[in-house]
Amino acid sequence: MVPNVITRTAHATQLPLSEKRPLDNEQLAHRLSEIADLLDAQSANLFRRHAYRAAAETIRNLTRPVWQILAEEGTKALTRLPGVGTSIARTLKRLCETGHAPLLDQLRGTFGPEEKLATVPGIGPKTAAAIHDILGIETLGDLQAAAYDGRLTRVPGIGRKRLQAVRESLAGRFRRRKTAVKAPNATNESRRVTKAHTLRLVADLLSVDEEYRRKAKADELLWVAPRRFNPNGEAWLPILETERVGHRYKAMYSNTARAHELDTVRDWVVIFHDVAGERGQWTVITSKVGKLRGKRIVRGLERECAEHYAEHSVHALSLFDSDAEHGLDAPLADRGSE
Repeated sequence: MVPNVITRTAHATQLPLSEKRPLDNEQLAHRLSEIADLLDAQSANLFRRHAYRAAAETIRNLTRPVWQILAEEGTKALTRLPGVGTSIARTLKRLCETGHAPLLDQLRGTFGPEEKLATVPGIGPKTAAAIHDILGIETLGDLQAAAYDGRLTRVPGIGRKRLQAVRESLAGRFRRRKTAVKAPNATNESRRVTKAHTLRLVADLLSVDEEYRRKAKADELLWVAPRRFNPNGEAWLPILETERVGHRYKAMYSNTARAHELDTVRDWVVIFHDVAGERGQWTVITSKVGKLRGKRIVRGLERECAEHYAEHSVHALSLFDSDAEHGLDAPLADRGSE
């Protein structure tokens, strides 16, 4: 689970031994996301790519500077954060101390922003250059946001079909890791188990999202004062800790630069979870496109969300038919005495 985000007064802590001010958490998260994007461009190991993205989201939501954690508790403390393993902890330490990471420098030497964008199906070298020049987009994460907020259609050559192709490709790349990876010769039974697990996770995440937003609106949660994007030190961020069938979840609004830029802070809900030994985090948003417009969906699991809502509708309809069969759909005044 993500560490307690309630702010506290820190003791005076010396900066890491560096002449320059260490990178803040947003800068560190951006570099981890860039590593993930560059690994995408190389079609590197899927787990490795997702690990850097998960770690980036964890760092974005911390209220305590990473450099301070390192100075007071050492590298090992970072490995207790969700999604941060030993290798990524070392990368963060190197970034805090020097501002550079060998892996990132190596990847940057191979792939620039336009080369990264051109790895997405439907985007060739010319279109990638146009996207970079017109929108200033350099990462696949920013490209995904632009594909949904309307900016990408400002680029010549991006029509409805190409836009949809870009969305589907990026949704696949940003799909979170499953606990079980389906082998090429997986049996029908194993496929059903994996699908059932994913649909169960989607149901839990949407349920936690609903509980969080309902209780936040009713002022039933603990409110904390995040350090990022909070110049007045106001306690405005509600935190929910809950369980579903023994699995622990923590939810909060997305206090990220992108959420503030798009004015979606009160819409995007970040959920941290620990399910069957799989730690990770998800973002639930309100869909603005397609058949799920207006519904809450888990980013990266849009298809599973559609199945969830379809199944829920069928279940609701079956209950309605059952009530109608017993005359329960009539107004109370028409049912007679009971």
